[in-house]
Amino acid sequence: MKVLLVNGSPHKKGCTYTALSEVASALEKDGVAAEIFWLGIDPVAGCRGCGSCRSTGRCILNDSVNATAEKVSEFDGFVFGSPVHYAAASGFITPFLDRLFYSAGKRFAGKPGAAVVSCRRAGSTAALEQLNKYFTICNMPVAPSQYWNMVHGNNPDEVRKDLEGMQTMRTLGQNMAWLLKCIAAGKAAGVDLPAYEARVATNFIR
Repeated sequence: MKVLLVNGSPHKKGCTYTALSEVASALEKDGVAAEIFWLGIDPVAGCRGCGSCRSTGRCILNDSVNATAEKVSEFDGFVFGSPVHYAAASGFITPFLDRLFYSAGKRFAGKPGAAVVSCRRAGSTAALEQLNKYFTICNMPVAPSQYWNMVHGNNPDEVRKDLEGMQTMRTLGQNMAWLLKCIAAGKAAGVDLPAYEARVATNFIR
């Protein structure tokens, strides 16, 4: 079993990385491999709304979004991390997730997801809610923790002093590992994913 943890911060080894590393350590302690992927600092273009991915399964913009989409099958679970910018997820991870889930959302079905946010002081719950919505629209179980998945601090050293936040990260890793093992046990016992109905899209105005 393997989990991909995506660092959506412009700082490769800043506060968000510190939180994700704590989750990764807990996963590995429970026998689940973890890989942290940094989005980098190159601008990530937003969705153009062209709709070409509906027929190809690939975004027309060939960048880290397509590279990640091609690797979805290699992972059993996902954790997306972001700093809080203006009470929202970062401008790096937001367009990345918009395009990733729009073009490859079906590939995530049945795979647990979780979001992690880091902030200096406030805005964390709004950013966390924003990120969690990607999972709940794509048939993904959401891995929980003992508190909302957030850490506080203005630098990695301060984050490490957020003892409750760091414990929340470890508990998230434990729960993700447990959930993955439960899913694997279910598959071994013959429990398959639900056979979903064909998607119905209803507009509110006709």
